[in-house]
Amino acid sequence: MSTHLKLAIQAAVEAGREILKIYHSGDFDISHKKDDSPLTKADVASHHVIKSFLEQSDIPILSEEGKSIAYADRKNWKQLWIVDPIDGTKEFIKRNGEFTVNIALVQNQVPVIGVIYAPVLGALYFSEQNAGAFKVKVNLDNFDIDSLFERAKKLPIERSDKTFTIVASRSHMSLETEEYVDQMRAKYSDVCLISKGSSLKLCMVAEGQADCYPRFAPTMEWDTAAGQAICMHAGLEVIDYKTKQSMLYNRENLLNNWFLVK
Repeated sequence: MSTHLKLAIQAAVEAGREILKIYHSGDFDISHKKDDSPLTKADVASHHVIKSFLEQSDIPILSEEGKSIAYADRKNWKQLWIVDPIDGTKEFIKRNGEFTVNIALVQNQVPVIGVIYAPVLGALYFSEQNAGAFKVKVNLDNFDIDSLFERAKKLPIERSDKTFTIVASRSHMSLETEEYVDQMRAKYSDVCLISKGSSLKLCMVAEGQADCYPRFAPTMEWDTAAGQAICMHAGLEVIDYKTKQSMLYNRENLLNNWFLVK
């Protein structure tokens, strides 16, 4: 496990610890950003915890809750962290547990490290280029980063159920996604559709619980970079529907095109 991967895992887990304090308190202090998406004090607290860890690497950070960074300032960055302090703030507010902390290290526009932590579920997904992708259960009362790799299960994990399974957004289901599901139902005799929040959808495909994740609705780079790393390092593809290539990062426009994970 590289130094950078360890740092990202520590950042995600400690951010998750702070998020859970606020989650269980019920005092979310909800406001709204310019795009009308919700913001809670947990998003802000998570951002500050992650920043305090990742700054030790001297690699620049692009975070959803950080200050806006002009493309002119970041276009020549060979490496950067891409962070979503809470992916699935709507799920956090609903208190359904389906939210995550996302941290990715991107090198030459390609995610080379991915860490996704779901605090309520206690599930940690992590990956590194040339090492693979893994899932492990985290116990915050007895957190030992050195034992994680020994206990982690390598992804994908084979499942006995061979039903063709599609995972889609719980909060952002689009007409185009529904049409894609109908196409798959015409192709396969038995199709199962699962709704899930946040980057857990990417994790489900990487883990082998789902066969594909069509995303035909808006997402940002910080929503997908960590999940793409985990999927890629588990042997899967995250295909940009416009370019027909693997999605790239640190683009001028941080809004992703539609994509398909399979």
